[in-house]
Amino acid sequence: MGPRSDLRLALLNPWQRDFPLVREPFAHIATSLGMAPDEVLAGYARLQGEGALSRIGGVFAGNAGGAALLAAMAVPPERLDAVAAVVSSHPGVNHNYQREHHYNLWFVMTGQDDAAVRAAMQSLEETTGLIALHLRMLRAYRIDLGFDLRERTAPAPMAAALAAQPVAEADRPLAALLEDGLPLTPRPYDTWAQALGRTPESVLQTLQQWLDEGTLRRIGAIVRHHELGFDANAMTVFNIPDAQVDAFGEALAREPGVTLAYRRERAEGWPYNLYCMVHGRDRAAVHEVIARAIADVGLAPYPHEVLFSCRRFKQTGPRRFRALPAATAPEVLDALAG
Repeated sequence: MGPRSDLRLALLNPWQRDFPLVREPFAHIATSLGMAPDEVLAGYARLQGEGALSRIGGVFAGNAGGAALLAAMAVPPERLDAVAAVVSSHPGVNHNYQREHHYNLWFVMTGQDDAAVRAAMQSLEETTGLIALHLRMLRAYRIDLGFDLRERTAPAPMAAALAAQPVAEADRPLAALLEDGLPLTPRPYDTWAQALGRTPESVLQTLQQWLDEGTLRRIGAIVRHHELGFDANAMTVFNIPDAQVDAFGEALAREPGVTLAYRRERAEGWPYNLYCMVHGRDRAAVHEVIARAIADVGLAPYPHEVLFSCRRFKQTGPRRFRALPAATAPEVLDALAG
């Protein structure tokens, strides 16, 4: 591993969580690495430019505020690129992937409330002429993609998703800034404080309170795993009796290698209610985790499917606290029509 790879790991791996809540966080990181603050800031800017770093921001709990919906479309193969372009052009869509399945286009729509998400989904369905599965989350057992980037998969169980306090109305502007990402300046929290008419101390206090109360799962480097070599990921879905799904979900969330685990609503033609995600450096590593988890948890008797992603059309931060700008661009609609 060369010096550049070493620096990439040093800036990203330990700072995916517990990012310093101090006035000069990059100076704090620089001291720990024996570097100058300007070098650290330049390193993060380079990683962001390369796409390995999405942003330095927060991962909010599912019930912290706003709304999100997983959706899936069965798109005729000859229309997939055009439909995916329309979906990706919507500012509320933060993830959009092709998966190996009849339902081949999977995306997450986010918004400030359920009404905004429903309206956005209706708009996409009307524009594309396709009906989507609406798979609302009912319970999160584990949601955290911050794991050791030196391994083939997430090597150890991650923290379970706990009950959380929602963001207070008065603090939603701060949540929107955190969702957008920390500015790469020597005193980024001061920049936020000035924009909000608050003191830096009150901003830092609110962020720490959100962490303490579970409103925030973590504050840190939000990485793009594909660019860091984790380009194999699979969503495994199970059909579990409703009375048993929570017990299985909690057990699945404790399995090493499982990065996400949650319960969702079923939909017509889609009987599955328990989901887990595994991210790995290759398909074999992902298959190993899935097979072990199924055996350990006792899921073998239940119907399941494994959906590997094969193309990523979009991956950005959610917009649960930021207003949605106008949606589909005219040139994208032209492509769809063509």
